[in-house]
Amino acid sequence: MYKAVGSRGSRVSRVVWMLEELGEPYEFVPVKLRSPEAYALNPSGKVPILIDDELTITDSAAICTYLADKHADKGMGANIGLAGRAEMDSWMHFAQSEVEAPLWNKLRHRFILPDELRVDVGPATAHDFASEVKALDRRLGENQYALGDRFSAVDVMLGDMGAWARAGRFRIESDRVNAYMDRVLGRPARARSQAVCGFQ
Repeated sequence: MYKAVGSRGSRVSRVVWMLEELGEPYEFVPVKLRSPEAYALNPSGKVPILIDDELTITDSAAICTYLADKHADKGMGANIGLAGRAEMDSWMHFAQSEVEAPLWNKLRHRFILPDELRVDVGPATAHDFASEVKALDRRLGENQYALGDRFSAVDVMLGDMGAWARAGRFRIESDRVNAYMDRVLGRPARARSQAVCGFQ
């Protein structure tokens, strides 16, 4: 049985969402960021962490990709071939490096950094996020999901970021992107994952 390790309301929600979509048994293990328990599993002390028997995997994108690959029969991984893998990797890097970056920057300056290091990054992060929403709109095109007409691990990542953006009052000024977020966030597995590890 998998162990999904992380703090409630954190990126571990992506891992639990993936496991719910796959229908795989797991245990949610609440562990706080940079706690002794987290450092014992990850040198950075960060969560989420997935434990699969003797294998320990960190970083939500790596975990979701691993699960999609391991359970390829469930259809949540890359399209066939090297080109399919490159397409999925490109989406995953775009999600983490571009879409998530302004969200994370704002969160750090609001809640995480020491008070003396915090500055008002609101306008800059809003500007950057708006630019990435436009990019996401273009990348999606007429597709229902990132990789075409099927839901995948990429949509778990982007959907979770979309929920984060909406909670942080980032404006999504794209009908296409808003419809996409509604579509992925309305999935039953998402609701189940939030019941397990969402904010309480």
